[in-house]
Amino acid sequence: MKKLIALVCCIAVMVCCATAMAEGEKIALITMDSIDQHWVTLNEGAQKAAEECGVTVTFMAPNVKDDALQIEQVNNAVAGGYQAIVVAANGPDAISAALKDAASQGVKIVYVDSPANVEAEATFSTDNTAAGKTAGETMLKKLTENGVTEGKIGIINVNAATASCVMREEGFRSAFEGTGFTLMETQYCEGDAAKSQSIAENYITQGVVGIFGCNEGSTTGAGNAIKASGDNQIIGVGFDKSDAINGLIQDGYLLATMAQNPDVMGYEGVKAAVAALGGETLGGAVTDTGVSVLTK
Repeated sequence: MKKLIALVCCIAVMVCCATAMAEGEKIALITMDSIDQHWVTLNEGAQKAAEECGVTVTFMAPNVKDDALQIEQVNNAVAGGYQAIVVAANGPDAISAALKDAASQGVKIVYVDSPANVEAEATFSTDNTAAGKTAGETMLKKLTENGVTEGKIGIINVNAATASCVMREEGFRSAFEGTGFTLMETQYCEGDAAKSQSIAENYITQGVVGIFGCNEGSTTGAGNAIKASGDNQIIGVGFDKSDAINGLIQDGYLLATMAQNPDVMGYEGVKAAVAALGGETLGGAVTDTGVSVLTK
């Protein structure tokens, strides 16, 4: 017991020392955009950690999902003297060159939500493949309960590059393997709710029995399209939580959403950046921040 207490005390001292060494440092938080509630909540978690650690975290996300704008923000962070970047990459490759350049200048990189193909201190994200499969199983269970054993299912994704959303789709599709359902060709909305609604409305005219949205915007659009159609038999399942999505679930236009924990991502991401700035070696560890199925 004395050895265990000594070990815990030693770890606590190391964390405190790392925090003290990083105090006053500047950390840039660059997410895919600054609009979705998912990213706003992630920033809230990051700011909480910043206050606890005595560092400055600047939310530098672009207004829309755009590779060029995200690259610009990474370059701005480096030029602005930020010692660490906590980033959710639009895609695995688009901003890799900018991140490599940042790392070569001593900037610490930590991923939240969605990584790029560049080594980082640590990553904090959802196990998106598993969560996508859970989304598919949730839809399949409800369809079966309704006596529906075949039919077409539409999928709305952000784009073909964002790793987190691609894995969600892969997991979702795997849940329907060996069933009588036909999963239609994926349509992309760039995370825009209005575009997603138009895509979902087109799916509905083709007689789908279900629609899956891979992120906040696509889920909101799918729910709004089901609402506008007046067909409550179409099963909508999505990802992320927001006031709009919660309202659509409560009103019966969406069955469920896979709720991530962006506040945990932001909080732990900044903590990891502080630890790295304080000299700790994190070894590129990947941490699953969990997901919950939210229903009415």
